[in-house]
Amino acid sequence: MGLTVCPTARISAPLELVWANLVEWERYSNWTDVHPERIEPEGAATAGQTVYFAGNAFGRTWRFMFKVETVDHERHRLDLRVFFPFGLQEKPHIACDRIDATTCQVQYG
Repeated sequence: MGLTVCPTARISAPLELVWANLVEWERYSNWTDVHPERIEPEGAATAGQTVYFAGNAFGRTWRFMFKVETVDHERHRLDLRVFFPFGLQEKPHIACDRIDATTCQVQYG
């Protein structure tokens, strides 16, 4: 038996804004230290899409890739397969839930 812990954050921003920041890849450079280099096919997150990112850390440029598995825009759910350097992979599920008009909760796990 194992223990799984999923990080959760309460964000002082409307759900629609937070969701747009998660699924519109061009926005990532506004709130992270990475930027999309290529998106196939272009546009907001859709199942089957591949997004190639690059970011700088420790004096190097690091590249990684998102493969979008499922997107539920109505329920604000996103499933990815992420490929990092050195063969590391992750399969996160991201869920956004409204708390009120100006606050939402994001869970990553």
